[in-house]
Amino acid sequence: MPIALRSNAVRRGRGPLAGLMRSNGLYPVYQPIVSLLDGSIFSHEALIRGPQGSSFHAPDALLAAAAQESLNFEFENFCVIEALDRWGTLSESGRLFVNISAEVLVQVLKQCGRDRLLELMGGYGVLPRMLVLEITEHERVTDMDYLASVVQEIRAAGVSLALDDFGDGRSSLRLWSQLKPEFVKIDKYFTKDISQHADKLKTIQALQQIAAIFDTALIAEGIETEDDLRVLRDLGITYGQGYFLGRPALLPREQIDAEALDVMLDRRVAVFPELRRASNAGTLSRLAVVEAPPVSLTTTNDALATLFLAHTKLHAVAVVDGIRPVGIINRSLFMNEYSKLYYREVWGPKSCMTHANLEPRLIERNHNVDELIGILTSDDQRYLADGFIVTDNGRYVGMGTGEQLVRSVTETRVEAARHANPLTFLPGNIPISQHIERLLNSGVEFVACYADLNNFKPFNDQYGYWRGDEMIRLVARLALAHCDPRCDFVGHVGGDDFIILYQSADWQQQCEQFVSEFAERAVELFDAPAREAGGILAEDRHGVSRFFPLTTISIGAVKIKRDEFTSAEQVASVAARAKHDAKTCGEGLLILDTSEISSL
Repeated sequence: MPIALRSNAVRRGRGPLAGLMRSNGLYPVYQPIVSLLDGSIFSHEALIRGPQGSSFHAPDALLAAAAQESLNFEFENFCVIEALDRWGTLSESGRLFVNISAEVLVQVLKQCGRDRLLELMGGYGVLPRMLVLEITEHERVTDMDYLASVVQEIRAAGVSLALDDFGDGRSSLRLWSQLKPEFVKIDKYFTKDISQHADKLKTIQALQQIAAIFDTALIAEGIETEDDLRVLRDLGITYGQGYFLGRPALLPREQIDAEALDVMLDRRVAVFPELRRASNAGTLSRLAVVEAPPVSLTTTNDALATLFLAHTKLHAVAVVDGIRPVGIINRSLFMNEYSKLYYREVWGPKSCMTHANLEPRLIERNHNVDELIGILTSDDQRYLADGFIVTDNGRYVGMGTGEQLVRSVTETRVEAARHANPLTFLPGNIPISQHIERLLNSGVEFVACYADLNNFKPFNDQYGYWRGDEMIRLVARLALAHCDPRCDFVGHVGGDDFIILYQSADWQQQCEQFVSEFAERAVELFDAPAREAGGILAEDRHGVSRFFPLTTISIGAVKIKRDEFTSAEQVASVAARAKHDAKTCGEGLLILDTSEISSL
């Protein structure tokens, strides 16, 4: 008789769960754990269910009843035994994951000992090396060191270990490090809708780095859609589990669901979600700081003048009250006053505070770009002239200049634009290169399209940057509209240059519609006289006035075959050449084979 049924709490219990346990009203079901490399079934997880159609069919209801009837230990023990018993009865030889809380695992080992536990498993026909104990509720572990010793005994017997729902508990990372489980299951919060959330994707990529350190295989739980499966597969997650791959069933599966298998066999590369807003570019922690000596509230004008004369390149000084900056004094303004007739005799011994700007701009080293933009655009230009005071957690660190600020903001914005274009919010050069590399590494054939506007500069010169930006945003909207977001990638190289990487079979039709629709929509951005004339008079690049037709778009398309290129730079180069030829020929869409491109 299982340990759980020998318990007085179960034999005498009057609750519905105790009754179900005595009457064999609970039964295990098995859900597949799938290799995301080829779609084969790697293992099954045993899950307990109550009577079909009853309120106790769902596992959450059973767990709640166990807590209410104080049968947590007995219920968990019962579930493990039922899972093993049924698995052995089915004569299954595959690997089996069985849930058990850390607390119950420790208690079972104390009561039975390792040898008795192995004997029980052998009695059910389950080989230790084919069993994975999946530790649940690990956030409640109070003695991690003792748990580690228990796990060591279990592992010595050949049983593997998994951590369930990683990311849902406060102590998970330490347990991962201390127990070094063979498997870690990623909580479904991080996998659900990962195809739409760049932050979740970045989190899982970070978990992959940790998994590599500890030599752990990751299992993505909660896979429920085709798009999420594609992304997790292409991320290189080892295993997956979820309703889209296969629901729990009475019998183990031999194959995953047909729809999921189609996805696994389709080697088209998923388009990873990107942050569709331009990044704030983080902090300015590397902002250059002038390590200038400050002055105090009682520093005299004579002493301040001596300080400025000793530090000839110092544009301003900070006034501090202890370690807290309270004001800033501009060098030029002060020295102009100090050099006046009789100033030194009258004001020299007095406090310099009369010259202080008591509303200085304080910048913490972890300020982000958007907070600093206000300094550059402020009507109060004292901030550019005086510079600013740099602090670290409110403590005075040094001084900064307006020139340094402009340079830092510009550099940070340029770096941000390489990741996401600030005008269209489309991926910039770095994500474009990364996606091309993924396509090349996968061996899939794709089409690289380079789109560029014709006669855009005269339009921009005639109507101004505001309307020019509207036209570029129109290109971005139409490019996205004529792509399948699951497998086609749209990037903004910069200016009016765009890259589209197609895996869709109807890519040519989409490009032709893109060209046609842009021609129709772009006309609306011209004034009525220009629309009637079919163009505008404007100066060319040599300053000569001439007639320019209405703005259109040209797309150069190159079919990229398997193993034809080895780097993203090569693909971008041939696509740019195709775009050049398309513009030269006056074609809306020009399709070239790589052998036709003269530069190769």
